[in-house]
Amino acid sequence: MKNFKQILALAFVLCFSAFTFAQQNAKKISMEDLMQNRTFSSKSVYGLRSMKDGIHYTTLEEAGTKIVKYSFATGKKVETLLDLSTFKEAEIKNISEYEFSSDEKRILLMSNPERIYRRSFTADYFVFTFKNKELVPLSKKGKQRLATFSPNGNRIAFVRDNNIFIHNVLFGSEIKITKDGEFNAIQNGTPDWVYEEEFEFNKAFAWSPDSEFLAYMKFDESQVRMFNMNKFEGKYPQVKENALYPENYTYKYPKAGEKNSEVSVWVYNIEDRITKKMDVGEDKDQYIPRIKWSKNPKMLSIYRLNRLQNKLELLLSNAKTGESDVMYTQENKYYVEEGNFDFLTFLDNGTQFIYASEDDGFNHLYLYDMATGKAVQQITSGDWDMTDFLGFDENKKVCYYEAAEISPLERNTYSIKLNGTGKKLITPERGTNRTVFSEGYKFYINYFSSVKQPNRVSLYNYKGKQIRVLEDNNELIEKLKNYQYNPKEFTMLPSADGMTMLNAWIIKPYNFDSSKKYPLVITQYSGPNSQSVENSWSFDWYQYLAQEGYVVACVDPRGTGARGQEFRKCTYMQLGRLESDDQIAAAKALAEEAYIDENRLAIWGWSYGGFMSSLCLEKGNDVFAAAIAVAPVTNWRYYDSVYTERFMRTPQENAKGYDDNSPINHVDKLKGSLLLCHGTADDNVHIQNTYELSERLVQADKQFEMQIYTNRNHSIYGGNTRLHLYKRFNKFLKENL
Repeated sequence: MKNFKQILALAFVLCFSAFTFAQQNAKKISMEDLMQNRTFSSKSVYGLRSMKDGIHYTTLEEAGTKIVKYSFATGKKVETLLDLSTFKEAEIKNISEYEFSSDEKRILLMSNPERIYRRSFTADYFVFTFKNKELVPLSKKGKQRLATFSPNGNRIAFVRDNNIFIHNVLFGSEIKITKDGEFNAIQNGTPDWVYEEEFEFNKAFAWSPDSEFLAYMKFDESQVRMFNMNKFEGKYPQVKENALYPENYTYKYPKAGEKNSEVSVWVYNIEDRITKKMDVGEDKDQYIPRIKWSKNPKMLSIYRLNRLQNKLELLLSNAKTGESDVMYTQENKYYVEEGNFDFLTFLDNGTQFIYASEDDGFNHLYLYDMATGKAVQQITSGDWDMTDFLGFDENKKVCYYEAAEISPLERNTYSIKLNGTGKKLITPERGTNRTVFSEGYKFYINYFSSVKQPNRVSLYNYKGKQIRVLEDNNELIEKLKNYQYNPKEFTMLPSADGMTMLNAWIIKPYNFDSSKKYPLVITQYSGPNSQSVENSWSFDWYQYLAQEGYVVACVDPRGTGARGQEFRKCTYMQLGRLESDDQIAAAKALAEEAYIDENRLAIWGWSYGGFMSSLCLEKGNDVFAAAIAVAPVTNWRYYDSVYTERFMRTPQENAKGYDDNSPINHVDKLKGSLLLCHGTADDNVHIQNTYELSERLVQADKQFEMQIYTNRNHSIYGGNTRLHLYKRFNKFLKENL
């Protein structure tokens, strides 16, 4: 027995020594690994499309040069449908996106996208025909936007220079159906800047189910005020014509309380080539955030939203006459949830539709009657939020949706019958699931990750049986064992009201020693209905900071998502007040931990997070020693109409809400160190925000640091820019904590 104990002791010493040796010899994470080499990027499956038969799918492979067909049942390759290397003289060298015609006789290929704003771009489109193996450009008259097959596959609609064109696939002809398109004046078929950004869509036209009509939205921007940005020569990319005299780029950007575009809806009749205007009411100061065809090919649904965004009406418009009737009305004491706009689903019976509402305090699916607009059935229910509607199987009368039912930190996929019974959990693994179903819902592919599991892509049949793992990222998992890496730990922290508990995560330094004191860096975004604390995979700058001896924490304050309407909308009319109070309260709670140095606390954020970090440094001047604010909103009067008014109403109605929580009005309270960073070509949060805050800091005799990035947009990305930016963060934190 004595010898056995000695052996155990020796084994323990050897194991502990090996563990210690492994820790001491773990590789350090470099900034170049994170920002340039993509050393820790997780792999995925790209360009995945279900084919019409529901038993095959396609993926985009080999740097976008091949479209490959696979079997859902086996997960094995069936054939290569298209290989660009076989077209030696083709103008297209790689594929960015692709779309099959409904009969799958042709593929529409997109290549060489050139970014305009966040979602918009121009590109070169090509049409490949399987029968004769012909690959031809969609048009030779300039780059196109949003090329889309008609349901019968005979035509392709697209936008160029703010006008809509229709290409006849059979004859190769091209007609222009709008002629008044003009930059900064009229947009046909594409949303203006604020719609694209805040209503989150890019295509403003739609084919009718029978291919006989093309509905489109027209944006009259003529009364919207212009915003100007200088664009310089730069280096990456270099614009030589701007070398001596920078370009004065102007575009229409409606700020809070200012005039918006007037939006009208039109329907073009393919057969007689007549365009009819749809009746959307007399009020010009309203929003039309979506259009969608019903199952009746002559009836178009139009979303009509009032300027306050607390009343949504779904109209049904006759494509031939233009006459409209209100089908459904949804009102909310705060604002209507715009994240539900894409959930509208018309049933084949022609009398009912599915949509989402927060009527019971949580976001849920409902079945409605088209004739009365009344709810027939609440489909999902409970004290949790439905976060995404994935589709409706007409044959089985089953809805598929994503929800935060198990935890606000997680996402799982469920099925439920149309009558609200028979709910089934499809993805039981704890973490974040994103599920893509095949045509006919016979198979599905699930993208799963958690704080300990990088992206894993798996193929299942409708019974939930796993057929094949398409990507497991085991190579990355093994690689991380050789680096100084610590996973996130979830916790909860008290909010400023002393009652509400906030979700948070913490990353402790590698080789953490609880007897030591560490500086703390809080990261956050904090915007309405956002979430930064999630059980999902990420490997980023925070791992580098932990390696360098910082404790990193993230907190989702009141106003963030997946915890019901009252939690996420409690910041209404007062953006910034409760969120900053909560971040300060959370920082104080963390500072009470024995391993945190209460004198070395910093907070940082980007965009809304930059607004929050700068405000917290001012309001919490006895808590935070430093803050980094990247592309911050410093005065809500400077930001766009749709987003700002959704949560704040107009400055004319709510001046106090705007002014009391704007960082530019609290500069006198600044004590700690502040680093402001911004791109000069930020079309979203204008550099005006940083310049105006800096001017007020100067006049208040407050010292601060500022880093400006030439020609960079809201992402501050390109060339060495991102590496330089984060090295600047490192330098600032090292010097000020």
